[in-house]
Amino acid sequence: MSVTQKLARILATRSGRNIELALATEGGQTLRVVATPDQIDMLIDELEDILNSPPEPGSDGPPEAA
Repeated sequence: MSVTQKLARILATRSGRNIELALATEGGQTLRVVATPDQIDMLIDELEDILNSPPEPGSDGPPEAA
């Protein structure tokens, strides 16, 4: 398992029928992934659920890996 990195920037662009995401870390690393529109919809739903839920006490750190 890799060390958790702090996100610096996210870029998204269409790549054919899919969406390409570029995730840049503060350490200068970049990860590029391609996702389907359905995967992006699921990601948006998950992020909205997280943003709309109250923060748990003492959860300032990154989440545990699944």
